[in-house]
Amino acid sequence: MFKKYTEYYKDNPEGYWFKRKLYGWGWTPVTWQGWAVIFGYVGALLYFFRGIDATSHSASDTVNMFFAPFVVATGILVYICYKKGEKPRWQWGIPKEDTSNKNK
Repeated sequence: MFKKYTEYYKDNPEGYWFKRKLYGWGWTPVTWQGWAVIFGYVGALLYFFRGIDATSHSASDTVNMFFAPFVVATGILVYICYKKGEKPRWQWGIPKEDTSNKNK
């Protein structure tokens, strides 16, 4: 089963950085560029939170100061995934080959 998943993600002739998730809606990084974007996103969030933690005086300060950078960073991540990935759609498992056009 793991071999089928690996083959699905490696089958990337278009050179997408992100392919559709196999279950649900969204993307999974499949190239080093995609993984670099994910690590950059996590690093940015950690950087923002670390700076906020040093200057905040209460939990509400932390939440208020982290919310805007979090929304902006997440928006940028979704934009990059949309531009460099497959068109998102709901999917449940590895897509079956369309055999209806092969017989025509």
